[in-house]
Amino acid sequence: MPNLEVKIPPMGESITSGILAKWHVKDGDVVKKDQPLFELETDKITSESAAEAAGKITLKAAAGDEVKIGQVVAIIDPEVRDQKPEASSTPTAEAPAKSAPAKAPAPVAEEAKPKVPTAEPATKASAAPAAKPQISESKSQTKSPAPVPASAPKVSIPAGERQTRRKLSPLRQRIAERLVAAQHEAAMLTTFNEVDMSAIMAIRAKYQDDFVKKNGLKLGFMSFFVKAVVSALKEVPAVNAQLDGDTLVENHFYDIGVAVSTERGLMVPVIRDCASLGMAAIEKAIAEVAAKARDGKIALTDLEGGVFTITNGGIFGSLLSTPIINPPQSAILGMHTIQERPVAINGQVVIRPMMYVALSYDHRIVDGREAVTFLVKVKQSLEDPARLLLSV
Repeated sequence: MPNLEVKIPPMGESITSGILAKWHVKDGDVVKKDQPLFELETDKITSESAAEAAGKITLKAAAGDEVKIGQVVAIIDPEVRDQKPEASSTPTAEAPAKSAPAKAPAPVAEEAKPKVPTAEPATKASAAPAAKPQISESKSQTKSPAPVPASAPKVSIPAGERQTRRKLSPLRQRIAERLVAAQHEAAMLTTFNEVDMSAIMAIRAKYQDDFVKKNGLKLGFMSFFVKAVVSALKEVPAVNAQLDGDTLVENHFYDIGVAVSTERGLMVPVIRDCASLGMAAIEKAIAEVAAKARDGKIALTDLEGGVFTITNGGIFGSLLSTPIINPPQSAILGMHTIQERPVAINGQVVIRPMMYVALSYDHRIVDGREAVTFLVKVKQSLEDPARLLLSV
């Protein structure tokens, strides 16, 4: 069989290159069909590529290289796919060579110990002051050896250990560009409110076991927020609009983006047609796209076309924040941590699980009255979830 070329796959019309972020295999390894080979970072997504056939792989590009779409980055020889002894012997032979450097730092550690001070280390340690102190210190050492100061080892730390410098990944660069552009181009304003989460927490506590048995996953908070946002978008359609140049585009569908934090940066996969999905379907869709994002298997189509975004800083403990709009959308809802606080209800001070919510919006499209109405509608739906069932 002829050798198989491993090429950088097409990622979308607007993507022409990327960074070969990581190899999951080594040069000379025998790989299996569908085994993950490498991760590719672009300015929009990070994706994983798998082997199309089994065989011995020869790498043609290194991790960190910028590669073009269609570029050959490896060759797979299918003729040696069954030679397992040869494949296993290669790492064994290399193991001693790779493990040898582990013992090299030992002499350095001994030099750092202040056991035997000599004239040479003392001279280096005192090189920072002027020449006079250096000479007088040298004379004092000839009379009686002085103990090395405790701070001496700190001076000898190489500069490279105090900082790490690396180039931003294309994805992180793109995120930075979009966030700065959003703040510069939109007339962004944020309005706040707070939500009593008692009703939702009671529903989850009462029906969680039955929900898990039927659907195979837990009932989270996000599905309630998605349904509440859809209801509010229907009530205040101005928030479901966006600008295209000097044209106002009104959306009549409800594809909601849910921000997901990954090691490579923040991604916003889109849950399609949320108006027609039930709670279980929304939870499953969120779990699926979140897993794809974190595993680097998300596609560009998973990130496109959202009309509104929900981001949850509360999972990291954030009490209050002002989220940044995800262009070209006109608004974004920020969830925060749930905290028990005293609140006044019917003239009585009671302790309730409260969450601050924030709506950042583009004031060019959405007026303050519409923004506040939208957020109040979200609050009402969350505090009285029966509204979501009755569409009121």
